[in-house]
Amino acid sequence: DSGVDRSGALVAADHHARARRRPVGSRAGCIAMCSGRGGSGCLDGESIVLDKLSEYEARYEELSAQMSDPAISQNPTQYQKLARELGDLQDLVNLAGLYRQARGQLSEAEEIIADGSDAELVELAMVERDELAAEVLRMEEECKVLLIPKDPNDGRNAIVEIRAGAGGDEAGLFASDLFRMYHRFAERKSLKTEELSSSQNPAGGFKEAVFVVSGKGAFGQLKFESGVHRVQRVPKTEASGRIHTSAASVAVLPEAEEVEVEIAPEDLKIEVYRSSGPGGQSVNTTDSAVKITHEPTGIVVSCQDEKSQLKNKNKALKILRARLYDKFQAEQKAERDATRAGQIGTGDRSAKIRTYNFPQGRVTDHRIGLSLYRLEEILDGDFGDFIEQLALASQEDALAEVSATSKSA
Repeated sequence: DSGVDRSGALVAADHHARARRRPVGSRAGCIAMCSGRGGSGCLDGESIVLDKLSEYEARYEELSAQMSDPAISQNPTQYQKLARELGDLQDLVNLAGLYRQARGQLSEAEEIIADGSDAELVELAMVERDELAAEVLRMEEECKVLLIPKDPNDGRNAIVEIRAGAGGDEAGLFASDLFRMYHRFAERKSLKTEELSSSQNPAGGFKEAVFVVSGKGAFGQLKFESGVHRVQRVPKTEASGRIHTSAASVAVLPEAEEVEVEIAPEDLKIEVYRSSGPGGQSVNTTDSAVKITHEPTGIVVSCQDEKSQLKNKNKALKILRARLYDKFQAEQKAERDATRAGQIGTGDRSAKIRTYNFPQGRVTDHRIGLSLYRLEEILDGDFGDFIEQLALASQEDALAEVSATSKSA
């Protein structure tokens, strides 16, 4: 199975392949000519990478020193936090050492060539220079990948919300198809699911379904699914055989911990009522359903799936907490950069992201222009190819942003 957790290696492999294909006489040759004894070249790209590496190496040394502090070791929470950050930097610091070493060897080869006193040694140095120049370029590209800031939410559980859109009963049936698709995906990835809330339409489809996907990297694997999903097919109720277009929206939120989102009790309006729709006798005959309104933001969450009012309340609070966390993050992101709204990975839930065309057996992701003619397999949860390519495109955007930020600094 392909997944987002492999995308970093794929990006690195792609850059390595491009580095190997590039003629030494182009940029690699320029690296060879521009390298100096101090390990500093004349190329902007190299100096940008070196500056960034120096920042992270300094942070690594700072963290190492902090972890040896007895006061830190007596604070398990702080110690674990520092240990995680240190571990995240380990690969980059190791690669930085190899990168500087290769640049130093390249400088030595250039000095031998420039000296020119030993023809045989010069010939060997020229061969070594070309190999080292290509190696330096490869490492530079790999460093750029590791310099991409990680999404701190990738490791969290995901709360998935599916809502029927335009298309009446057919939209509800399509929402049910998406519900099953994500559950099958979770099974394939050994992730767990837990239903939080749902409501059905008369045709048996979902008006709305909310559930948690938990496990390693759940949010990171599903975050690109946010948006409007469109289906083109002949509905079962269509006697004339005409193709209809319907839609359902998907929102994927990182699950928030209680300590991260403080909800003041006085900000909540909690109402209880009798459940409606399918269910056992105790579900429909007691006031077990719960509706919570967060008055400062106007966010409303309802839950009626459980027989217990307390369980419904806890589930509703979990959904509310995730929506508030998502709202706060969205506001912060808008303040940082309002221009990135159209880029991959922003999770714009109003944008049409994917079309499922049944007559052609085709699924098209409009963000990256990728069409796969495996509709049945994709609806059975096998859509890892989309996740992989979306993650790759997102990382390429992030690489460009890292370079642009460094150049403007």
